[in-house]
Amino acid sequence: MIPVNNFISLAGLVALAMLMVGMLLVFWRLAKGPTAADRVIALDLLSMLVVAFLVTVSIHTLETSYLDVAIAYACISFLGTVALARYIS
Repeated sequence: MIPVNNFISLAGLVALAMLMVGMLLVFWRLAKGPTAADRVIALDLLSMLVVAFLVTVSIHTLETSYLDVAIAYACISFLGTVALARYIS
Protein backbone atom coordinates (compact mmCIF):
# COMPACT_ATOMS: atom_id res chain seq x y z
CA MET A 1 0.00 0.00 0.00
CA ILE A 2 1.32 3.44 -0.96
CA PRO A 3 1.33 5.98 1.91
CA VAL A 4 -1.09 8.88 1.44
CA ASN A 5 1.66 11.52 1.33
CA ASN A 6 3.55 9.71 -1.41
CA PHE A 7 0.35 9.06 -3.35
CA ILE A 8 -0.65 12.74 -3.27
CA SER A 9 2.85 13.75 -4.33
CA LEU A 10 2.81 11.25 -7.18
CA ALA A 11 -0.67 12.37 -8.26
CA GLY A 12 0.52 15.98 -8.29
CA LEU A 13 3.49 15.13 -10.47
CA VAL A 14 1.31 13.15 -12.87
CA ALA A 15 -1.16 16.05 -13.08
CA LEU A 16 1.67 18.49 -13.80
CA ALA A 17 3.01 16.22 -16.54
CA MET A 18 -0.43 15.91 -18.11
CA LEU A 19 -0.90 19.67 -18.06
CA MET A 20 2.48 20.14 -19.74
CA VAL A 21 1.52 17.69 -22.49
CA GLY A 22 -1.74 19.59 -22.95
CA MET A 23 0.18 22.86 -23.22
CA LEU A 24 2.44 21.40 -25.90
CA LEU A 25 -0.57 20.24 -27.91
CA VAL A 26 -2.20 23.65 -27.59
CA PHE A 27 1.03 25.34 -28.72
CA TRP A 28 0.90 23.13 -31.81
CA ARG A 29 -2.69 24.23 -32.51
CA LEU A 30 -1.74 27.85 -31.85
CA ALA A 31 1.03 27.67 -34.44
CA LYS A 32 -0.88 25.59 -37.00
CA GLY A 33 -4.44 26.95 -36.60
CA PRO A 34 -5.85 27.63 -40.04
CA THR A 35 -8.02 30.55 -38.93
CA ALA A 36 -7.64 33.39 -36.48
CA ALA A 37 -10.56 32.05 -34.45
CA ASP A 38 -8.69 28.77 -33.93
CA ARG A 39 -5.71 30.70 -32.65
CA VAL A 40 -7.82 32.76 -30.25
CA ILE A 41 -9.45 29.63 -28.85
CA ALA A 42 -6.05 27.96 -28.52
CA LEU A 43 -4.70 31.02 -26.72
CA ASP A 44 -7.66 30.98 -24.32
CA LEU A 45 -7.19 27.27 -23.65
CA LEU A 46 -3.48 27.80 -23.09
CA SER A 47 -4.18 30.49 -20.53
CA MET A 48 -6.61 28.21 -18.69
CA LEU A 49 -4.02 25.40 -18.72
CA VAL A 50 -1.48 27.81 -17.24
CA VAL A 51 -3.96 28.70 -14.48
CA ALA A 52 -4.56 25.00 -13.81
CA PHE A 53 -0.80 24.43 -13.78
CA LEU A 54 -0.30 27.23 -11.23
CA VAL A 55 -3.06 25.86 -9.00
CA THR A 56 -1.58 22.36 -9.20
CA VAL A 57 1.87 23.68 -8.33
CA SER A 58 0.33 25.55 -5.41
CA ILE A 59 -1.30 22.37 -4.11
CA HIS A 60 1.83 20.30 -4.71
CA THR A 61 4.20 22.71 -2.95
CA LEU A 62 1.69 23.91 -0.29
CA GLU A 63 2.54 27.50 -1.24
CA THR A 64 -0.48 29.83 -1.48
CA SER A 65 1.26 32.64 -3.36
CA TYR A 66 0.81 30.72 -6.61
CA LEU A 67 -2.96 31.05 -6.17
CA ASP A 68 -2.71 34.84 -6.20
CA VAL A 69 -0.74 34.68 -9.43
CA ALA A 70 -3.28 32.26 -10.93
CA ILE A 71 -6.20 34.57 -10.10
CA ALA A 72 -4.45 37.61 -11.56
CA TYR A 73 -3.42 35.68 -14.68
CA ALA A 74 -6.97 34.39 -15.20
CA CYS A 75 -8.40 37.93 -15.03
CA ILE A 76 -5.84 39.32 -17.44
CA SER A 77 -6.18 36.43 -19.89
CA PHE A 78 -9.97 36.79 -19.91
CA LEU A 79 -9.66 40.44 -20.87
CA GLY A 80 -7.09 39.58 -23.52
CA THR A 81 -9.32 36.92 -25.04
CA VAL A 82 -12.28 39.29 -25.17
CA ALA A 83 -10.12 41.97 -26.80
CA LEU A 84 -8.76 39.53 -29.42
CA ALA A 85 -12.24 38.18 -30.21
CA ARG A 86 -13.55 41.70 -30.61
CA TYR A 87 -10.62 42.60 -32.85
CA ILE A 88 -11.29 39.60 -35.10
CA SER A 89 -14.97 40.38 -35.46
